[in-house]
Amino acid sequence: MSKFDYFEIKGEQLLSKVKEIIAEGNVRRIIIKDKAGKELVTFPLTVGVVGAVLAPILAGIGAIAALLTECTIAVEREDPPMEEPIAAEKPMD
Repeated sequence: MSKFDYFEIKGEQLLSKVKEIIAEGNVRRIIIKDKAGKELVTFPLTVGVVGAVLAPILAGIGAIAALLTECTIAVEREDPPMEEPIAAEKPMD
């Protein structure tokens, strides 16, 4: 199951915020919307995405940031798996 976090930011903050979100980890997808709520671009991310693969994505985000004054970032995160409760240990006789 996944959940969404939303961030409303200024265009010039877009690239740094996306880098921060990616660094946090457990991100499945990033959606950038304009201030009217129209979806501009979606970037799917996987666990193995690093360096050279991220460079074109970040370049695209930089270009989008130059055109926007305000935007919303929707971040789809993977919920951590729920841990099963540990059964109470029986006292040893």
